[in-house]
Amino acid sequence: MINQLPEIVYGSKDAKISKKISDLVKLGKLRPLIPRVYTSSSIDTDAAIIKRNLHPIIAHLFPNVILSHRTALEYNPSPKGFVYLTGKNRRVYQWPGVTLKFSKGPSVLPDDYPVYDKLFVASLERAALENLMPSRTIDGEKRTVNQAIIEERLLMILNTRGEEGLNNFRIRAREIAEALDWQKAFKKLNHIISSILSTNPANILKSPIATARALGEPYDVHRLELFQLLIADLRQLTFPDRPWNTTNKDAFAHFSFFESFFSNYIEGTKFSVEEAEEIIYNNMFIPNRTGDAHDIKGTYKICADKSGMSRIPNNMEDFLTILRKRHQVIMKGRPDKLPGIFKEQPNRAGSTFFVEPNLVNGTLKQGFKLMSGLTDAFARAIYMMFLISEVHPFNDGNGRIARIMMNAELVHARQTKIIIPTVYREDYLLNLKKLTKKHYSTGFIRMLDAVARYSHWLDPKAFGYLRMQLEQSNAFKESEEAALILPRY
Repeated sequence: MINQLPEIVYGSKDAKISKKISDLVKLGKLRPLIPRVYTSSSIDTDAAIIKRNLHPIIAHLFPNVILSHRTALEYNPSPKGFVYLTGKNRRVYQWPGVTLKFSKGPSVLPDDYPVYDKLFVASLERAALENLMPSRTIDGEKRTVNQAIIEERLLMILNTRGEEGLNNFRIRAREIAEALDWQKAFKKLNHIISSILSTNPANILKSPIATARALGEPYDVHRLELFQLLIADLRQLTFPDRPWNTTNKDAFAHFSFFESFFSNYIEGTKFSVEEAEEIIYNNMFIPNRTGDAHDIKGTYKICADKSGMSRIPNNMEDFLTILRKRHQVIMKGRPDKLPGIFKEQPNRAGSTFFVEPNLVNGTLKQGFKLMSGLTDAFARAIYMMFLISEVHPFNDGNGRIARIMMNAELVHARQTKIIIPTVYREDYLLNLKKLTKKHYSTGFIRMLDAVARYSHWLDPKAFGYLRMQLEQSNAFKESEEAALILPRY
């Protein structure tokens, strides 16, 4: 017979519930696990039961305590089986398989977040400060992690959120330190951050990874070779001048609508033109497709902003900042995709593995530095799109942001933006893959040149006329249904 009781049952001050628990214990359906906690399990060890129910038990017995010090970073019991917490009093509880060690300290702060009901975990800023405080070895272990662990967490913030994100982290840590009188810990943290950002000597750093970052960011060497190959091929070519024909606001908006429509369609976000119009112009959201609607609306918001699209980066940090901010707008409706934050886990498309997360910053910066060798706006646009696509710096939205960064180079130079219509999707992806896999750039360059010629042929002055041109040239059809009809000039 299946046991109908929950695995964990808590003692109660209610006399009726307490009596019921006593009866179940007498019947052998419950047994004591630890004080004030019972279990219905008769199979697993007490240690195993406590391990899988650890957070709920702590939350019930000790509401509003905080997982702190090394536990805030490791999240699980330490190698010695200790869980470090902060509460109102110092105390130690030994349970099967785990020992709770409470320190007396500050209560929950606004950015400490709940992990289960009334159990909180220290924010990363608070935990960093706690772990940089002096700590004695007790029972064979310190309650703090090695400094190298803190450095690597800070490095992850820098890699995913940039210098602005790391500096925001520093600002919040300073506020916490001032409020709790932890200035000594903050002074050490501040020195570490400055060393990682290369504004202080690196000799304070303990982590080999952080030390290497302070001396110069690592990057994907093989991708840099591929970028250099593309630049060399682009420098040998001359491209026609294709001045934009979207000089008035309406024309720019019409072109941007279809630019956004097709850029999302390529990525699988498929709407009819009418649905897209309702979403973009009338703020309508399709039931069960809120994320998709946000995607196309966010893409349009960037594409239709002529002033914003005219901005191109002046230096490497500016490049990363623009990239993150534009991605944040596109993916605003998908917080689970971490808008504006570089990936923390590797990503791939089919058999293609993109740049490793710890190499994203360095590879983007080195790739951008190489771009100075290109002066032609179209060549720069081609290169920019491939750079972003090849690094794939975000969890999602990489294709859209790559095409936006490409078109920004063209808008800045007052050249016609590029639309990649649905019917041209396979040509686009195939030639992109050939450049990645076979280092064959000729097809990739020709493909983008052809679709740029097509985009320049389109007349966006009237929405209806532009749509008719797109329909008559097979733009809305799938690749297997037809081919794109390109202008002959």
